[in-house]
Amino acid sequence: MTATASGATAAVSREPGSMPALVACDVTGTLARPGRPPRAAVLDAVAAVRAAGHHVVVATGRSLVGAVQVARQLGVRDGWVVAANGAVRARLHPDGFTVAEVVTLDAEAVCRLVARTRPDLRIAAEVVGTGYRVTDRFPARQLAGYEEVVDDPVGLWARPTPRLVVHGQWAQRLVPALRAAGVTAHPVRVDWVDVTAPDVSKATALEQVREALGVAPGRTFAVGDGENDLEMLAWAGTSIAMGQAPETVRAAADRVVGTVEEDGAVAALHEVLLRR
Repeated sequence: MTATASGATAAVSREPGSMPALVACDVTGTLARPGRPPRAAVLDAVAAVRAAGHHVVVATGRSLVGAVQVARQLGVRDGWVVAANGAVRARLHPDGFTVAEVVTLDAEAVCRLVARTRPDLRIAAEVVGTGYRVTDRFPARQLAGYEEVVDDPVGLWARPTPRLVVHGQWAQRLVPALRAAGVTAHPVRVDWVDVTAPDVSKATALEQVREALGVAPGRTFAVGDGENDLEMLAWAGTSIAMGQAPETVRAAADRVVGTVEEDGAVAALHEVLLRR
């Protein structure tokens, strides 16, 4: 599966004897404020890290379409992206991307649970590289890609999907029931829950990326701000939390930088450049 990608590739100017690092970065709340693209200071920091020969990997809960959009904004034309909280892994190249792995979930069981307990909630099933199949249209700019409204809920699970989004008032209250059903459920917001297959996380996908790149475990960095980043932070050789992250996330990290409003990711990325 391919799609057009754009952006400038930073030149490599690594110091002799230095070892490449893998830098995994969450997007919303880390590289960018909600609903906004990364700011110039963040773009410059990403370019500097890549120019030094290191690998910057977008690791996000967003769909593959959204992950590729962010990679373009960052100027990353080649490398890896981890999307759908680790359920999708893709390799970027100058003229697009190639999907390396998709881990699907039992969407029917989740959709029936939601319909039985909270029929008022919207559900979206990710279509890898395209968009979503949805029970009803989502608010503007909430989903990246095309939205296909299905008249029959069976349409949500008629084709395999790596991720479901459950959206609506107090949707997060369904998290315990979803987890009890055996799936991975992350409450992104009070009104938004991401659902993926059991034992899938950003860390599971990033470990495969690390092995493919041949990066030493001790040369891995992760920067994040949410509950869905906890496994990624535990996986990394050096873990960094954003200043506005919940206490549980900050406590799980080796260090804490400024908030996303303060462009804390810049300090995190600069730390990579200081490590030899």
